[in-house]
Amino acid sequence: MLEGKTAIVTGAARGIGQAIALDLAAKGANIVICDLQEEWLEETAAAVKKTGRKAMCKELDVTSHDTTQSVFQEIASECGSVDILVNNAGITRDGLLMRMSEADWDAVLAVNLKGTFNCTKAVTRTMMKQRSGAIVNIASIIGITGNAGQANYGASKAGVIAFTKSVAKELASRNIRVNAVAPGFITSKMTDALSDDVRDAMLNAIPLNRFGSPENVASVVSFLASSHAEYITGEVVNISGGMVM
Repeated sequence: MLEGKTAIVTGAARGIGQAIALDLAAKGANIVICDLQEEWLEETAAAVKKTGRKAMCKELDVTSHDTTQSVFQEIASECGSVDILVNNAGITRDGLLMRMSEADWDAVLAVNLKGTFNCTKAVTRTMMKQRSGAIVNIASIIGITGNAGQANYGASKAGVIAFTKSVAKELASRNIRVNAVAPGFITSKMTDALSDDVRDAMLNAIPLNRFGSPENVASVVSFLASSHAEYITGEVVNISGGMVM
């Protein structure tokens, strides 16, 4: 599907980002792994290399506009082209609005929304010169439904969805597609630590009655990044087991 393509994945050292990097590699892409978790970068790179693909590691703070521009210029120079960008880097700082600090609001918006802006802007010039490219942004169903205790996270992910649709319209004439996926409850250390009562309540809200896996998200991202989705842009794909229809 992606033979010979170069893909940048942010927040790729662990979790969903790592699963996306490995799925893209399994389908033929060479991977640039960007993350602040330096100690985990090489682990993901080693797993990518086991698929027979090339892996490059870049320590990156997506909240820094200048740093992101510089790192992406290095990537374009070293790789020759950038075909795919997956904006996956994200954080949470949950809390009820009346107790939420300004710092927690700013941190979540800076990583989740400004980071998506910084990386997309940084890759756009390269993709426009190529007259081709695919960008996939990782949103969340919380950006569609909202959730108590996640006003900052919900606002950031709703922003990512609106950003996706706007940029898709801007870049379509240059054959650059921009889409988003909105995961629901995905298996993680957080879901593993839930009490049985909380876990059952969450599962009861999911028509398929099970949590998703990082691989469920990764396979949809790879599809949207591939030529199989060449006539899809500006879309948001919910990966939620039916929670959002």
